[in-house]
Amino acid sequence: MIPVVHHPDYVAPAPAGSAYLWNKNGLVRDLLQAEGARVTWHAPEAMPGRWLEAVHDPDYVAEVLEARVPPHKTRRIGFPVTPAVARRSERVPGGTFLAARIAQSEGYAANSAGGSHHALADTGAGYCVFNDLAIAAVRLTEEGHAARVLIVDCDVHQGDGTAALTAGRSDIATYSIHAEKNFPVRKARSTLDVGLPDGTGDAAYLETLEATLLPLLAQFDPDLVLYQAGVDPFADDRLGRLGLSGAGLVARDRWVAETLRRRGIPFASTLGGGYGSDALEVAQRHARSILTLGAAALGDACNARNQGASDAA
Repeated sequence: MIPVVHHPDYVAPAPAGSAYLWNKNGLVRDLLQAEGARVTWHAPEAMPGRWLEAVHDPDYVAEVLEARVPPHKTRRIGFPVTPAVARRSERVPGGTFLAARIAQSEGYAANSAGGSHHALADTGAGYCVFNDLAIAAVRLTEEGHAARVLIVDCDVHQGDGTAALTAGRSDIATYSIHAEKNFPVRKARSTLDVGLPDGTGDAAYLETLEATLLPLLAQFDPDLVLYQAGVDPFADDRLGRLGLSGAGLVARDRWVAETLRRRGIPFASTLGGGYGSDALEVAQRHARSILTLGAAALGDACNARNQGASDAA
């Protein structure tokens, strides 16, 4: 059984003029529901304001929660923050935090939203309002749930906001493997950045991922990983440039899950980026990612539970 965190607030009505795929979270939920017994569902609480403010400027937090984000910040985010978007924005970090806590007991859990890695201290950016990865990591460490959290970001875009918001902390490290010439133009400095050329295909991507992430895992020795599992490195993604195939995305996720599992490191995944004119196709990429991660991280445990149920019957 794959634990998945979801809430109805994730499916907010699309604000006028938004190019973001607002219905993809609902489609991901529907696709995973079709898996039936393979998925268990968990509903998150909204992230308390004090933890939003532990990462973001209190004035910006108030602007979002009161749905009065000024025009210049609205432009950076890419859509207006309506009351529905505000509710979603405080719920999603709660989902990433809950997925991490579930992962600590189960080995793996997924948030069916999140990965908002461009949000900065006093503004959102790039379709990101609050940085759920940084918020969850800070809360996990400061509440004593984890001693060292590593954020592994495999979105096609650099995790600039996450890197900036956690810079200087010894208990949180950031890894970003991304298209070097893609958004954002001005990159932040992660603990380890791996910028790849346009058109990097499956073999070179997977070889580079292994060669760069394994040493960081050994050096930082995290006891929890937050995995930004963006599916926009896909060759046909509207905003992607790395040229990965569908099989390449599956191989990426399987390698990450198996690597962390062998080391006994629990991890939670967030949806991350995925863009295109066909919302169902994008949602299928995200759902496949969660199912791949769950199968690789929990396969033996799931088989043992199923076998136990068969024996009992």
